[in-house]
Amino acid sequence: MIPLLDLQAQYEGIRAEILAAVNRVLESQQFILGPEVEAFESEIAAYCQAPYAIGVSSGSDALLAALMALDVGPGDEVITTPYSFFATAGAAARLGARPVFVDIEPRAYNIDPELVEAAITPRTRAILPVHLYGQAAHLAPLLEIAARRGLALIEDAAQAIGAEYQGRRVGALGTVGCFSFFPSKNLGAYGDAGLLTCADAALAERLRLLRVHGAAPKYHHRLVGGNFRLDALQAAVLRVKLKYLDDWTEARRQNAARYRRLFEESGLLASGAVGLPEDLGYGRHIYHQYVLRVQRRDELQAFLKARQIGTEVYYPVPLHLQECFRNLGYAHGDFPEAERAAAETLAIPIYPELSEVQQEEVVARIAEFYA
Repeated sequence: MIPLLDLQAQYEGIRAEILAAVNRVLESQQFILGPEVEAFESEIAAYCQAPYAIGVSSGSDALLAALMALDVGPGDEVITTPYSFFATAGAAARLGARPVFVDIEPRAYNIDPELVEAAITPRTRAILPVHLYGQAAHLAPLLEIAARRGLALIEDAAQAIGAEYQGRRVGALGTVGCFSFFPSKNLGAYGDAGLLTCADAALAERLRLLRVHGAAPKYHHRLVGGNFRLDALQAAVLRVKLKYLDDWTEARRQNAARYRRLFEESGLLASGAVGLPEDLGYGRHIYHQYVLRVQRRDELQAFLKARQIGTEVYYPVPLHLQECFRNLGYAHGDFPEAERAAAETLAIPIYPELSEVQQEEVVARIAEFYA
């Protein structure tokens, strides 16, 4: 069996450190915010090359808090991608704002900067690109548009911790960066957890207020916020794992390079049956997922499942076609690249502990399917 992700293998290598960190929190009996969270925020801010880092309860809450901090609300519009996890657009909708979708470019699946300007209206408040699958969106033109039009740029870096764009870490280039530490992420907690990064001291303070119901001091509420606090237990776990993140990222990058060699040798690329992820050269790709474009995708997935090889389809229904967004008025064909990606893509295992033998098996079975 080759799973899509093997967290057990990761845990075996750091078990003693994880148990010691958890025990440290248990002995302190400080579970909400506190020194463990503060230490993690300092360490992760340095890693992300961001002046400020604010730990929160999840990546979804990071997006929500970012929009709240920028006063996005009813009647406003947020430009984003239709090809992402639901929380990206869902956060805007929860605040009464309208997600305005712009199609993706087909090579890296990120929002197409050339299409963004045409989507801006007097109601636009923010541009919200996603660094999908671990590769940075093309930020330079987006940052130029945002600055020229007076818009915030919120980076959804939930899948891209440690990824780089033109020499800088993602999450530190826009107005605010949003990260997820869901267990399956490259840096994963043992439950839900997330992070916000920014360079503006006043915005950082506002985000800290929002995560505790807008209260400072306790029971004195300056803003209407929420309970977006990061648990100390999760911070302790993340502090252990952060030390290994660059090593794990390098292993993913090596696995991606090996896949390219194996697929080239298999003849699948020449046949056109399989297309590989493309590194567009903006900076370090962290390969959160390794996503193929394939012919007869659903049949291939069933074939691999029968041979105990884990795969996943991210994302089978683009956001503009989700039932809950029907009121936005979008239809099939509005964003053809997003729809094509939803129909053709399949993620295969890429986790750091994946062995060369396992990768050879994955490619061999795919070649068998197309033989």
